[in-house]
Amino acid sequence: MSRIRPEHRLENPLRSTLDQRVPRVAGPCGIVLFGVTGDLSRKKVMPAIYDLANRGLLPPGFALVGFARRDWEDEDFAQLVHDSVREHSRTPFREEVWKQLSEGIRFVEGDLGDADAYARLKGVVDDLDATRGTGGNHAFYLSIPPGLFPVVLENLKASGLAEDHPDRWRRVVIEKPFGHDLESAIALNDLVDSVFPPGAVFRIDHYLGKETVQNILAVRFANTMFEPLWNAHYVDNVQITMAEDIGIAGRAGYYDGIGAARDVIQNHLLQLLALTAMEEPLTLTPGDVRIEKEKVLRAVTLPREIGKHSSRGQYAEGWQGGLPVRGYLEEDGVSPESATETYAAMRVDIDNRRWAGVPFYLRTGKRLGRRVTEVAVVFKRAPHLPFSESMIQELGNNAFVFRIQPDEGITVRFGSKVPNTTTGQVRDVNMDFQYGESFVDSSPEAYERLILDVLLGDPPLFPRREEVEIAWQILDPVLDYWADHGRPEQYASGGWGPESSYDMIARDGRMWRRP
Repeated sequence: MSRIRPEHRLENPLRSTLDQRVPRVAGPCGIVLFGVTGDLSRKKVMPAIYDLANRGLLPPGFALVGFARRDWEDEDFAQLVHDSVREHSRTPFREEVWKQLSEGIRFVEGDLGDADAYARLKGVVDDLDATRGTGGNHAFYLSIPPGLFPVVLENLKASGLAEDHPDRWRRVVIEKPFGHDLESAIALNDLVDSVFPPGAVFRIDHYLGKETVQNILAVRFANTMFEPLWNAHYVDNVQITMAEDIGIAGRAGYYDGIGAARDVIQNHLLQLLALTAMEEPLTLTPGDVRIEKEKVLRAVTLPREIGKHSSRGQYAEGWQGGLPVRGYLEEDGVSPESATETYAAMRVDIDNRRWAGVPFYLRTGKRLGRRVTEVAVVFKRAPHLPFSESMIQELGNNAFVFRIQPDEGITVRFGSKVPNTTTGQVRDVNMDFQYGESFVDSSPEAYERLILDVLLGDPPLFPRREEVEIAWQILDPVLDYWADHGRPEQYASGGWGPESSYDMIARDGRMWRRP
């Protein structure tokens, strides 16, 4: 009998990924940040960069270059970064860390379409390579409105800043939404591919950096007790929810005309669906994970009657947190005639052996009852219940729930006998896992993980071109149907969406979970 020599044994890919104790540190590099004055840069990107530095995960000579149309010196931009870090960073502020980080901060004044500004930017980047030892390795972070992506990409190419060399790397980070339909996504992908090679393009979806989202694969494929039940034999339906209790928060210029479906379903929720429904990958390498994600997304189908299996709405005035709030059409910067939806829900099916007959319900909205994001796998009722009707009148379906925000963890709902009852009543109880109770270390912010992955060139959590275009293929027919069928339905702020969303799921004999 032949034996496998130790050096030829295949390492368990999941264990090798999860058992790493020594964090990987980025090599010599820098980031060029476009859109430095926006909320995303100030509240997420800049604090995440500081937190990475504070954790010792950035090189000593790391450089951060800001690019904007402001009459600023390096010191002015450094002050903006300092204030953002003090207000929004996750880790404690340490003067010695800030001093080292601030030494690599530079600013370039210029319009996004100004070729001369990119020439100045190239001079700054070259100087950093010489003085800070960044080694020619730079990531260009486009924290700007999607309509400005082409002008920046074209100027990066024309200036030579995007030019690749064997002894250095240049990468680009692009925020969602990536296009506004399939046609525009293809055009943008073609442009990006003409400037950067596919392995240098990082389409960021911050939800994929959240600890619970990454935990979906670990729970599914590292445990024998769950995966055998993860199929149409036992699962009744899957509900993926992203609810917000706030309105558009002054972001009318970005949000109006995009809406809830493009903003959330096309990227966040379909990515969560892919991770929940995909087959086990051969390994957890980016290529193998993407193969399975793309396979399951290609199997997604829409019901024949889209109108009966989808819902859209706009929040009206109401009450939130005990205070009166305005409706969407009364928000500053929103046209009174706007048909942009702030609530979107739809049913999709997955046409494969594992999930045939199991509906997946996706919903997202603003000004809903509370802020929550979750993936709920709802199981079928037991085929035979040897209990009287009165004993199980409070018993619902078993459920396995990934709680993604705000309290990251997992809830398992099952039936249990109520103690001290002579009638033997059975009702739902919850068993909870919370990260804060099981692990000492606090979870890093999603942007910390994702930015570090960019600098390391590790792309497992970033959707590639094919996934983006498949997602638009799924969503476009729904958007086209809505465009041809009137305006969104009004729903009261503080509730859980329009009546049509309840009708949509009730037609299937089901009901929405109350998070």
